[in-house]
Amino acid sequence: MATEPQPVLAPLADDIVRVTWSIPLGIPHVHCYLVRVESDGWMLVDTGLGLPDVEAAWAAAFATLDGPVVSILITHNHPDHVGGAADVARLTGAPVNQGRLDYERCVRMWGEGASREYLHRHLGRHGTPLTEARRILAAEQDVAGLVRHARDPTLLDEGDVLHGWQVLRLPGHADGHLALLRDGVLLAGDTILDPITPAIGLYPDSSPDPLADYLASLERIAELRLRIAYAGHGRPIADPAARAAAIAAHHDERLAHTARAVSEGARSAWEVALSLFPRALPPQQRRFAMLEALSHLEHLARRGELERTEDEGVVRYGKRMASRLGSRAAKS
Repeated sequence: MATEPQPVLAPLADDIVRVTWSIPLGIPHVHCYLVRVESDGWMLVDTGLGLPDVEAAWAAAFATLDGPVVSILITHNHPDHVGGAADVARLTGAPVNQGRLDYERCVRMWGEGASREYLHRHLGRHGTPLTEARRILAAEQDVAGLVRHARDPTLLDEGDVLHGWQVLRLPGHADGHLALLRDGVLLAGDTILDPITPAIGLYPDSSPDPLADYLASLERIAELRLRIAYAGHGRPIADPAARAAAIAAHHDERLAHTARAVSEGARSAWEVALSLFPRALPPQQRRFAMLEALSHLEHLARRGELERTEDEGVVRYGKRMASRLGSRAAKS
């Protein structure tokens, strides 16, 4: 599944250069950013995948700059953002900075000897057929070969300051997702995207309600009164508050669709995902679809609108018993 790296550099402002890489993960590209942090130095925000010859490709990109890369920030541990971190750190000698919680998740997902068994159990528990789970795990293993995260980075927390940029933790797409804020500009990673929306999935070791976390992050983004947000995919977002509101409305619609999908009886997250995302999807995208359906089901259950049951090792969600009894009483 590996491809030759194809970086494209685009100056966005006097002190920000976008570096776009083609990637083989279903989504066609990822953006990294070079940000001037000193009169003669740059900070790299995210490192793309660990594709073949990526170190040489980064060296060619850095050769166009008027100074060295002196710092690296990882916004979150997904492979297209952290995958090339070790390569770039070795190339530049620059320190790598990563969120404290995010690094913990990163080691579990991509560290030496990391097991996918916990994900296999999670998929099966939420209704994924065994053959599909095996296909998903095989694809996951392929992606793992493109991730070379940096060990023992400098750990960051909400409220820290990095080269004059305020560190924000904006969970949802990833529990430990960091963004950088300065002068109304947000280096947003995957917290807010346009025209697509970030995947919000419920993973086995994630926050119990990642959708609630994400909706709170969207509210926070809207309250920041940003001038612009530079995102990990898609185009720059000129009105982040409006885009945050639009994404929140999108999730309201998806919650309504999710509730309708179980209106006639309890269903697993796998079954609901086939209703929400009916077209054929490759294994990695089908995993995203199932975990996104699960995050919406769990959010509705935690709001008291659905009930969660488990039978023969499979979790299903359906209308609350009280609601069904109330509905029958009303009809009689």
